[in-house]
Amino acid sequence: MKVHVIGGGPAGLYFAILAKKAWPQTRITVFERNRPDDTFGFGVVFSDETLDTFEVYDRESYRAIVGHFAYWDDIEIHFRGTTHRIGGNGFCGCSRGTLLKILGRRARSLGVEIKYQSEISPLDPITRDADLVVVADGINSRMREAFAGKFKPSVDLRPNFFSWMGSTRPFDAFTFFFRETEHGIFIGHCYQYEPQRSTWITETDPQTFARAGLDKLDEAASARFVEGLFAKELQGHRLITNRSIWRNFPTIRCERWVADNMVLIGDAKATAHFSIGSGTKLAMEDGIALYEAFRSTGGRDVAAALAQFESQRREEVEKTQHSADVSLVWFEHVDRFWNMDPTRFAFGLMTRSKAITYDNLALRAPEFVKQADRVVARDARALGFNADSAQWLPPMFQPFRLRSLALENRVVVSPMCQYSSQDGMPNDWHLVHYGSRAIGGAGLMFTEMTDVSREARISLGCAGMYSDAHEAAWKRIVDFVHAQSHTKFCLQLGHAGRKGATKLMWEGIDEPLPEGAWPIISASPLPYFPYSAVPREMTRADMDEVIADYVAATKRGHRAGFDMVEMHAAHGYLLASFISPLINARRDEYGGSLENRLRFPLEVFRAMRAVWPDEKPMSVRISATDWVDGGLTGDDAVEVARAFADAGCDLIDVSTGQTVADAQPVFGRMFQTPFSDQIRNEASLATMCVGAITTADQVNTIIAAGRADLVALARPHLVDPYFSMKAAAWYGAPGIHCPPQYLAGKEQIFRNSARDREEWRDLRRKAKPKGHRDTWKEAAE
Repeated sequence: MKVHVIGGGPAGLYFAILAKKAWPQTRITVFERNRPDDTFGFGVVFSDETLDTFEVYDRESYRAIVGHFAYWDDIEIHFRGTTHRIGGNGFCGCSRGTLLKILGRRARSLGVEIKYQSEISPLDPITRDADLVVVADGINSRMREAFAGKFKPSVDLRPNFFSWMGSTRPFDAFTFFFRETEHGIFIGHCYQYEPQRSTWITETDPQTFARAGLDKLDEAASARFVEGLFAKELQGHRLITNRSIWRNFPTIRCERWVADNMVLIGDAKATAHFSIGSGTKLAMEDGIALYEAFRSTGGRDVAAALAQFESQRREEVEKTQHSADVSLVWFEHVDRFWNMDPTRFAFGLMTRSKAITYDNLALRAPEFVKQADRVVARDARALGFNADSAQWLPPMFQPFRLRSLALENRVVVSPMCQYSSQDGMPNDWHLVHYGSRAIGGAGLMFTEMTDVSREARISLGCAGMYSDAHEAAWKRIVDFVHAQSHTKFCLQLGHAGRKGATKLMWEGIDEPLPEGAWPIISASPLPYFPYSAVPREMTRADMDEVIADYVAATKRGHRAGFDMVEMHAAHGYLLASFISPLINARRDEYGGSLENRLRFPLEVFRAMRAVWPDEKPMSVRISATDWVDGGLTGDDAVEVARAFADAGCDLIDVSTGQTVADAQPVFGRMFQTPFSDQIRNEASLATMCVGAITTADQVNTIIAAGRADLVALARPHLVDPYFSMKAAAWYGAPGIHCPPQYLAGKEQIFRNSARDREEWRDLRRKAKPKGHRDTWKEAAE
């Protein structure tokens, strides 16, 4: 078989090494436009886990790599006069130039032909005159662009500017410097990659970049500017430049990685932001994955191997890109966190990409995590709690206060429609559903969306609060919750609007009722689906009637004994249909600008607040984005949240989407939490986050990092009403309330969890990656 590798970077060279080693008869030629000694950039980063992988696939190059690296275990964060040093990370830095020389020598020793200074044309037939063409020509891939119609690349050019320089200052940790100047905030990402050489990446936002005049400076002048900026941190050392121009990071994605006999790998295929240090790792792992695809398909079936490579490798690459995207957004909005406690700031930095969590850090750096716990405890003390005796508790079990309402912990049972009512009437199902979850120990529990009138229902099975019978039925449930638990109970009130008169969820979500439907209303006469019923555009009389319905339901909620009430203004229901520009096409004072679109929802909220006791809190659920171009954005959500806060809202319940049928949400773990983070830290408001949050570890991570004040879980509570009790046992938080009937069970699970926790910690300690520094010593000897 004949193979052409376009580009002599780590991705192409590593694939060539593995393929030639496995199939020596294969003719592999690497075409590299640069000379052997040319290199751009400074150091590259690998984790212990990545080094383990290299050792498995090619021990010879692995030993050469670890013989030339600088190893560190710590991350050091310098922020507003403080320093946090966090261990247990296990990374190494290696010169990019040295890495390429090692891989090049190894490839040539196996018989791979490398043609340096070979500038080949993508459209030259000779280029593709091979059984397999591996396109590894980097971020500015000429091959990818020449065949863009087949690969269909997209480029997201990020707003922050960065410059990649080097320095002679040594580092014994991966180090972040945060420097505030008269121009704005600058960030230094620094790590050593060989003796007397370190990488020094400087990053800043576009406004700071412009104010500092960096767009007018050449490479040498830029280096002098950064030397002055970080003079204290450089400790007398100088910066080194190598094509160190200021630029914006391009996040590259391709719809297809394979076209005919061509396959994209490395940065030609996909890029990951430098803040997670995974670019070279991804590139070399692409080479491994491509080799594995050929190995599992027999070594000669190009079409089968390339199809397998793309189908099996894509998920891992996209997960890494997602982590990188989340990470880079944190750095783009670092000013959002600037006034945080330095420990919380450092915790947020460490957990920004979701790869590291509270539990991870508790194993790696237990003293640092204890500091983070104390920050949350201090916040609780500021709310009037005596938290001194509970400073060692994890964040999810720290108390919280909304007006006079005291919550024993930060776990929330999210609103979950049960579709089990008859004419709005809650029944025994609801008593057991809510009663069991309250006994489970959550600090706060929400009802399902409870409708303010018969015409406000989503379906025939939706619960209501529009009759005396409803009020009495809800009071029975509230009384049980209060008598048997310490969980507080919030009534969520809503109106389905244009999403009303539909089937039960398990019969066909959002599909209209075939018979028995009722008239539906909305901000504008726009159906949810093309086949949905067309709502009537609301008149002023309709608005007055809806306000009266909300007021009556709110009064009933107070008489029923609810501790809190929430107005549902999300997910495309009636009030959300006013807020979103995609649904509101009105030409009167209730349409147009965001201020106008908020007018009616604010009228409803103010009317509810006026009849709800002042000492009891109120919340509003919003969709922070529509997930569609032209719809609501995170910045809009901040303004929406501020408007409701000014009207007396105590908590913003941050959800997203479900406003229009063609939304394109970006799903993933905790995928809606960044919107809560933005609202909480830009608007200084209490928030509750929800969305693909499934573990107690995630709850602790979110609270400790200051991304939300409360964390709502839906599906986990459906199958495990005792989620909070189990988490309390695991973390050793014995203060969680338990009814006397269940105390024996509580005592047992706490005993067993204490034992299991120690066994788990022992296993994790034993499973820590081996010390590659030992291999480095062996290689040096």
